[in-house]
Amino acid sequence: MATDATATATAVRYGIIGMGMMGREHLLNLYHLRNENVIVTCIADPHLPSQQLALDLAKSFGWSLQVYSGHKDLLEGGECDVVVVSTPNMTHYQILMDIINHPRPHHVLVEKPLCTSVADCKKVVNAAKTRSDMIVQVGLEYRYMPAVAKLINIVKGGSVGPVKMVAIREHRFPFLVKVNNWNRFNVNTGGTLVEKCCHFFDLMRLFAGSNPVRVMASGAMDVNHRDEVYDGRRPDIIDNAYVIVEFDNGARGVLDLCMFAEGSRNEQEISVVGEIGKGEAFVPESIVRFGTRAAGREGVRTLKAEDDRIKYDGLHHGSSYLEHLNFLYAIRAEGEKVPAVSLQDGLISVAIGVAAQLSIEKHKLVTIDEVMHEYNARDTSNTNDCC
Repeated sequence: MATDATATATAVRYGIIGMGMMGREHLLNLYHLRNENVIVTCIADPHLPSQQLALDLAKSFGWSLQVYSGHKDLLEGGECDVVVVSTPNMTHYQILMDIINHPRPHHVLVEKPLCTSVADCKKVVNAAKTRSDMIVQVGLEYRYMPAVAKLINIVKGGSVGPVKMVAIREHRFPFLVKVNNWNRFNVNTGGTLVEKCCHFFDLMRLFAGSNPVRVMASGAMDVNHRDEVYDGRRPDIIDNAYVIVEFDNGARGVLDLCMFAEGSRNEQEISVVGEIGKGEAFVPESIVRFGTRAAGREGVRTLKAEDDRIKYDGLHHGSSYLEHLNFLYAIRAEGEKVPAVSLQDGLISVAIGVAAQLSIEKHKLVTIDEVMHEYNARDTSNTNDCC
């Protein structure tokens, strides 16, 4: 058990399932939240090197962790009230179902994407409806990046008027190396546009204030991973794409993704244009610009986006810290506050990504209804639409 001074009888006890890079990132964020009376008591991971890295990290700040090789043993251990799921994408579905179906309730923060398929996402959504004693939140933490959060507030405040166009550019480095190279294959990740870009489809939907209707995409694996071979298999994940998303209120979004663009000043650039104005966010510069058509170029304002609540920047510019802080508030509200990012949000972000992957594969426009119908055709016990 952990021995930090904050481990009192009222502490919220966390367990982390999956101690790869993101699992250790969650451990660090929770350590920096220790003044909020939280503590990590246990971890689960079958990969011994990942276990050891987590133990060494916890030891460096005075926490002692109970270690399990699998998530079922962690759940049976009874040492945590909250579970963070940061395992490879293809494992999310079964782990979530095991947590939801466990007799003892555990609040859950699950890393994006919720699952790798619409079918599995919908099964998790439906299963969670039977557990009013649990909060399940999806880790779409880009909402909390200070520049993005400020732009969301500007847009929701009406400063740009009704939104018509959302353009998101992510120009960045290739996918990192993960344990057993699981992230090199679509069957494990759901595809790049699910794995990575569910973040951006979630943001598009937030800015548009509407649900997706149709998706058109073009993409390929042009530069990265082409010479890699793992157990006789070559990677099949795309490294660049353009994706257009149409929403049911007439707004449109476009994603410009390039994962061989390390020579970029900003990793993310977001533009939201409404009837009366335009707002932009830049990460990691953490700058927001906005102006109106009436004021023109001379009226554009530039703001530095900061959030004094952030105690640890980490890998995502403080957004993971704020994600955990908001999740903790929802837990302590004991059902009076819904999770900031719901299972429904996670489902729709995956549905857009799946539609985009299909659009590239089939060389055609794909409707969200098609993606939903494919699920319903295989599981007639559920006829609910996601949107």
